[in-house]
Amino acid sequence: MDMSTLTDPRPSAVRPLPVDAMLADSAGDAAFATTLAKGLMVLEAFKAGAPVLGNMEIAARTGIPRPTVARLTHTLAELGYLDYDADRARYRVGIRALRIAHPLLADMPFRQSARPLMQEVAQSVRGTVSIGLLDGTSMIYVETARSGDVGPHVPDIGMPIPVVGTAMGRAAASLLPARDAARLEQQLDASDAEQWSAYRDAYRAGIAQCAERGFCTCFGEYMAAIHAVAVPLFQAANTTRCYSINCGIPAFRLQPGQLEAEIGPRIRALAASIRAQMNEREPALAAQDAKLRK
Repeated sequence: MDMSTLTDPRPSAVRPLPVDAMLADSAGDAAFATTLAKGLMVLEAFKAGAPVLGNMEIAARTGIPRPTVARLTHTLAELGYLDYDADRARYRVGIRALRIAHPLLADMPFRQSARPLMQEVAQSVRGTVSIGLLDGTSMIYVETARSGDVGPHVPDIGMPIPVVGTAMGRAAASLLPARDAARLEQQLDASDAEQWSAYRDAYRAGIAQCAERGFCTCFGEYMAAIHAVAVPLFQAANTTRCYSINCGIPAFRLQPGQLEAEIGPRIRALAASIRAQMNEREPALAAQDAKLRK
């Protein structure tokens, strides 16, 4: 599939749905705390490219009415989860928000032992090596290593990228049982039908590649200047957490065929080394049943 022929060949990080769509599934759940959900949506409105927002901007990003946003931002600022800049009447994420992430990251101790191995490979290939965790229609970076000059995409812990158009996302999705995989495809379609239609075949092909050779590739589909390969890492026991590991390299540094012949097997071996440290078995992958995805 020639991705350059697509109207918009680079999928953006998953766009949050308006509040009405986000809360629709919980409308009949008496135990669902709508105000809490809206408060969390306000926190998620802040991105690396938009670290400072006013109430009007937050309302536009979330679909929450401005008066409600004003009450939520005031409360979050009083609790320390937002900082208020009175001179500009704008908010930014507060230091207290870091406390929320720490228990989750601390529950992934393999990151520390994997980091030196990842750094060695990143330096060798002059790119980035990262571990990501599947979160709905996004992948979230939970560990990353890089050489000095890695091009326009610089991964960081907590950064989201889309599942559908990335090697990392496709590798993680390959770990899902068929029914969960079908549910994810429904979510991808609902989140952005145009993007799903454009990338569906490449997405499914990537999952098949993981089953056949243990890794999948992307050639500039997410970011034109970066080519990437990714390997399914493992699904954590007794959880739904699916991890994958990838390597992104500026395209100009790669020789034809190098990603498949050299980098892919090397990241597959790196994944095996990380699993060995954790006493994790190699995941048994199979091409997911297409009948369940229709």
